[in-house]
Amino acid sequence: AYDYPTAKFVAEAGVDMIVTGAGFSRDIFKVGKEYDVPIVSIVSSPEFGKLAERLGAAAVVVEAKEAGGHLGTDRPLRELFPEVRKVVKKIPLIAAGGITDGLEIAEMMGKFGADAVQMATRFVCTHECDVSAEFKQAYLDAKEEDIVIIKSPVGIPGRALRNPFIKKLEVQGRIPIQCPYRCLTACKVQEAKFCIAKALLNSYFGDVDNGLIFTGQNSYRIDKIVSVKELIAELMDGVRAAA
Repeated sequence: AYDYPTAKFVAEAGVDMIVTGAGFSRDIFKVGKEYDVPIVSIVSSPEFGKLAERLGAAAVVVEAKEAGGHLGTDRPLRELFPEVRKVVKKIPLIAAGGITDGLEIAEMMGKFGADAVQMATRFVCTHECDVSAEFKQAYLDAKEEDIVIIKSPVGIPGRALRNPFIKKLEVQGRIPIQCPYRCLTACKVQEAKFCIAKALLNSYFGDVDNGLIFTGQNSYRIDKIVSVKELIAELMDGVRAAA
């Protein structure tokens, strides 16, 4: 959720928790109190981490520049996290962005004092992830130099794979939009370089040549598709090895 109406809608639907990102909304905390739903805030600065705790967040996720998708900072996790850790003291603090293996989990929780970690990119190449096979294969084929930062129509940078869609955008400068969604107030259809909703849906359903593939900084390390059970076992083996 990223705004009051969305948060209220999902709260009324009976969700157990609301994770809020894509900006910072004080009003979402009102929804949390009204419906007795825990609010978890994704932040990219000590200031917003401290504010989230003060407003009643149940936990805070520190998401740094290594993350996939839209980015709220250009600072690395190991630089940013300690600063947020100093000011968020009463609630769980979760590290996110570029974490790919058990050794890094152990590092963030042991050395840096994270209460937990958040991982997304690493779970794309699991059997249970419901994106298209083509989407997963793009991750498996990716090299480090294929992972780039683009400017999103919502006005902030995002991390994605430099696939045929991105290359076409680089050449043409703009991919004409016939917007069926009107989903983002920040998106000015006449000026936007492409429709992000359509681009994301294209890749999700398998049309990766005409789709945007968001990814974390370290997705090039992924070399196989496994089950979630197998991945969790691999991660925990890494944590134990580090310990």
